[in-house]
Amino acid sequence: MIFRPMLEVDLEAVVEIEKASMPSPWSKELFEEELKREAAHYFVIEEEGQVAGYMGYWVAPQEAHIINLAIAPQFRKRGLGHQMVEACLEYARKMGAELATLEVRESNESAKRLYEKCDFKIVAIRKKYYSDNQENAIVMIREMRG
Repeated sequence: MIFRPMLEVDLEAVVEIEKASMPSPWSKELFEEELKREAAHYFVIEEEGQVAGYMGYWVAPQEAHIINLAIAPQFRKRGLGHQMVEACLEYARKMGAELATLEVRESNESAKRLYEKCDFKIVAIRKKYYSDNQENAIVMIREMRG
């Protein structure tokens, strides 16, 4: 397993994982824009010589806000999502983040289980948050001090 910053050369694989994982997938161009954003940090995890997953977050003062996370279907159920979250948040913590936040679709049971396993707590519900289907978002937070 290799954990490293996402590069432009990774985008074809990332977009394929995105399409297989998200109800409203991002385009390659959107990922390209994110890689240029100063506050954005994107990472990939490699397994068996290929990009197996990715995660991105934005950094604000003392906060890492998780934007997206996905693992390719053939690499799921191996703990890579958990490893990705922990590695990214350790990186963010070293940069001064004391809190991690995210929104997750109310129907996404596997993601909610992953985040709970990573010590995130549910703090709120954002009604009709997702524009594609008006689904609620679960807001989760994790303290990262120390």
